[in-house]
Amino acid sequence: MKRYAVILAAGKGSRMKSQDENISKISFPILGVPLVRYVIESLLPLNFEHLIAVIGHGGKTSEAIVKDYCEVVWQREQKGAGHAVMMTAPILKDLKGETLITCGDTPLMTDETMRGLIETHEANHNDLTIMTMVLDNPYGYGRIVKDDQGNVLRICEQKDTTDLEKDIKEVNAGVYVFDNEELFESLGHLTTNNAAGEYYLTDVIGLFVKKGLKVGTHVVSDIQETLGVNDRSQLAEAAHILKRRINRKHMLNGVSIEDPENTYIAPNVTIGPDTIIKPGTHIYGETTIGIGNVLGPDTYLENVSVGNHNIIAYSHLVDTVVHNRTTLGPFLRTRGHVEIMDEAHIGNFNELKATKFGTKAKCAHLSYLGDAEIGEAVNVGCGTITANYDGINKHHTSIGENSFIGCGTTLVAPVTIEKDSFIAAGSTITENLEKGDFAIARARQVTKKNYARKILDKAAKK
Repeated sequence: MKRYAVILAAGKGSRMKSQDENISKISFPILGVPLVRYVIESLLPLNFEHLIAVIGHGGKTSEAIVKDYCEVVWQREQKGAGHAVMMTAPILKDLKGETLITCGDTPLMTDETMRGLIETHEANHNDLTIMTMVLDNPYGYGRIVKDDQGNVLRICEQKDTTDLEKDIKEVNAGVYVFDNEELFESLGHLTTNNAAGEYYLTDVIGLFVKKGLKVGTHVVSDIQETLGVNDRSQLAEAAHILKRRINRKHMLNGVSIEDPENTYIAPNVTIGPDTIIKPGTHIYGETTIGIGNVLGPDTYLENVSVGNHNIIAYSHLVDTVVHNRTTLGPFLRTRGHVEIMDEAHIGNFNELKATKFGTKAKCAHLSYLGDAEIGEAVNVGCGTITANYDGINKHHTSIGENSFIGCGTTLVAPVTIEKDSFIAAGSTITENLEKGDFAIARARQVTKKNYARKILDKAAKK
């Protein structure tokens, strides 16, 4: 059986209260990832022949998020979910198979649940299967009305329920699997004769029943998965559930998370066993972390590759590769692609930008290294600056292995310091050094004996 899937992602999301027309509801991030990406990730393992996202409001933003994973169609006018599915007709109409339809704002749904829905649909030879949930208090949800054989007769909305129907606890979760040909045949019979003037996808259910097609249900075991995000409060609730789900997965895989409630890990992060994560740590993007690391407290990593047995504390690392057995921080910031080699030490209040920092090199504190290559076993003294920007262009600094850079040095790029060089503290270096050179570049000290009191007395008379 050929399978297709449609993600409905065109809605405005008015209850999100955004003032930016370029922001779509599905683009709001959870743990640094747009919420529609969670929906996509739940569908990708099922290997659909067509995976289609229907976009509309804030469409350019939505398209950028989904285009690498989905075929994209536009719903230029917001005329309901049924109309959104109609927009996929150029791709899906007349194809044999089954089509799963889900919403782009349900980030908690798992691939296991989606697979279970399809398996129920196929095992029961249904023409339509509705994902449902059983609630102790079903108020506000569409009730699933069935016959004595368990076949769905209709979905009855809250305002239309009879006293008997109000007691039905099985309700619509808003995910469906349709026979594709029957779906598009029925879409052609939808009308907008309703208060909203829209094409309701749920009206297709009645058309299926009227035609004598088999309509069944699949009851989801974890009703949390059906949570939709319609406002920012629900966004935070979904983020909390996902955070706990992700953290639990890592802990079961051998990662120690000291305070899971205050640790935030994006879904695509990989972490090796025996790594310890301390409170206040955020790990986002496509970050990979090896074994035996200590991360945090209060550390931020985004698109970082960390090797094995590193210690990284109170630091903010972006677009960085960290090799093995380094100690980083506290209060280190990296950006612009940084590579830190084995056994390096970078201490407090340092910033690295677009820099390769060599094996066993040291930069203890209070320095800025930008657009630089720091060789093996270099010692970078406190307060060292690579002056890499001339107001128009960035320039490169190279420091060879085993060099010693004294405190308070300014290296005015472009400049090359060859290996085994020594620069005296307080120097401003504007010329290259060859191997083994010593450089001192500062004004000669002038000392005036007993002159301090004269300066103070003069100042006091003003």
